[in-house]
Amino acid sequence: MSSPASRPVRGTPVGPGVGRELRSGVHWGVAHGLPILVLRRAAGRGDLQARLVRVGATGTDEVFDLIEEIRSHGPLYRSRLGHVTTDHAAVRHVLTSDDFRTGLPTAQGALGRVTRWAAPDSLHPVEPPSLLVTEPPDHTRYRRLVTRVFTMRAVERLRARTEEIAADLLDSLAPRATGPIDLVETYCAVLPVTVIAEILGVPERDRGQVLAFGSAAAPSLDLGLGFWRYRSVSRALARFDDWLGEHLESLRRDPGDDLLSQLVAAREEGRGLDETELKATAGLVLAAGFETTVNLLGNGISLLHDHPDQRAALAADPSLWPNAVEEALRLDPPVLLTGRMAVRDTEVGGAPVRRGAMVTAILGGANRDPAVFTDPLRFDVARPNAREHISFSAGRHHCLGAQLARMEGEVGLRAIWERFPDLRLEPGAGRRETRILRGFERLPATLRP
Repeated sequence: MSSPASRPVRGTPVGPGVGRELRSGVHWGVAHGLPILVLRRAAGRGDLQARLVRVGATGTDEVFDLIEEIRSHGPLYRSRLGHVTTDHAAVRHVLTSDDFRTGLPTAQGALGRVTRWAAPDSLHPVEPPSLLVTEPPDHTRYRRLVTRVFTMRAVERLRARTEEIAADLLDSLAPRATGPIDLVETYCAVLPVTVIAEILGVPERDRGQVLAFGSAAAPSLDLGLGFWRYRSVSRALARFDDWLGEHLESLRRDPGDDLLSQLVAAREEGRGLDETELKATAGLVLAAGFETTVNLLGNGISLLHDHPDQRAALAADPSLWPNAVEEALRLDPPVLLTGRMAVRDTEVGGAPVRRGAMVTAILGGANRDPAVFTDPLRFDVARPNAREHISFSAGRHHCLGAQLARMEGEVGLRAIWERFPDLRLEPGAGRRETRILRGFERLPATLRP
């Protein structure tokens, strides 16, 4: 217990540091603490969505068992928290229909006022004006400014440079090939962060820092964070916000021919984004430009390691590599699920959904729908309809960097398996403890046993 001298005297102004701590604690309680209590109670009563959220935080494959249990209840499962669908057609409908929009219901009354007061000042990936949660016309305007960098033609121009980066990374790993190394730290993360950093004009000295920001902030998409994880994520987002502001200012002083310099110039000429929109768009494109690809590479390496027959098929027919990436995206997607809110009374899978209700669309469930994919749990690099997965979402929020991720996945997976065909994963692999993003936090391997 603190001494009387250390306690604030009633009526004495509270310092800014104490005020920030108080707001942070209140925001955690409203945004995460209360949901944790609701989830715990619902899970204890057998609610499958609550169980899915809680199991998802462990990073285990048990999440897919729960997904199949949810599927057994039909196209739309009604939980105590909302609705859930694993059905391929229903997921696509939810993601493409104008009956739904991104974002969570806004708290009203006293709770809403408290939430707004306590909300952090730094930008957040699931708060406006982030591309993830805005709708037209703002979403259309933001997206138009960055789309040209991620077209198929633009991405193909980056292929040779991506191959060069992958080769350089593998060259640097070759002297360590006979001892265990963490492939996430040394390869899966470094390849995509180097590519996106070059696209966006991030200097080499800052790339490690940006990678650390992305890893620390990845759980920010999740609901029900513990207090200390919430504090860690909030600090990472604040540091990233500060760094991004400094980086954009440096591009104003010394612009290049990269995307962020173009966005800054468009803003200065009055035809682009305001300062908050600029930071939100730049930050999301930067973080999303490598975070999910890290997961794609790690998940793909793991799948190919565990299926030597499929590696043999790729060695016999290298033209299958693009399809192998699609199959990895289908079976173990880097983003497991997403959510939408109904803007009017509607139906999903023949079941009614009321205005304001949340529907969780499980991408990893749609990708394993037996009505679409024959023998859906089998990993098959020659699967003829592998590309029908919904791992990049659909509709107006279809992943902006899908073509870039596909190209990096193909280059990165092919390069490491052709250079080290006897690669062996070692004990100690660990999944990320995130509910929405799905990938490996560490993936120990011996490249040349």
